[in-house]
Amino acid sequence: MSRPPLPPFSRETAIQKVRLAEDGWNSRDAAKVALAYTPDTCWRNRVEFATSRDEAQAFLTRKWNRELDYRLIKELWAFTGNRIAVRYAYEYRDDSGQWFRAYGNENWEFAEDGLMAQRHASINEMPIREEDRKFRWPLGRRPDDHPGLSDLGL
Repeated sequence: MSRPPLPPFSRETAIQKVRLAEDGWNSRDAAKVALAYTPDTCWRNRVEFATSRDEAQAFLTRKWNRELDYRLIKELWAFTGNRIAVRYAYEYRDDSGQWFRAYGNENWEFAEDGLMAQRHASINEMPIREEDRKFRWPLGRRPDDHPGLSDLGL
């Protein structure tokens, strides 16, 4: 199984890969998203570590059960060969109704088949008021005409 675009990345294919990842995560379908990672993928996400596709899927399931109404925007930061760096922000609410915005950076490394072999994420979040939300599209894929992070001043 391959997952185009494949490395080595050009600017255009790196941007495409970032958008595909954003779209996948905005689906909140942990089983589908996990297929973008190698069977032996290695993750660091805050203080959690995953060392397989199954562990990554379990992490995503827990995440999206806890982070309700999740909406994410990713933006290319840098790329070279088989690596991509992104910055991102996402908004969600918890089960008490408190909204949060999280900011982060990820470093990705891809196998030759385009599956992600490594994902290292650093994330900070802050509570926000509902009226301060910036990600207000219907759940699912971000519309093409919705501003990105730079356009939103994030």
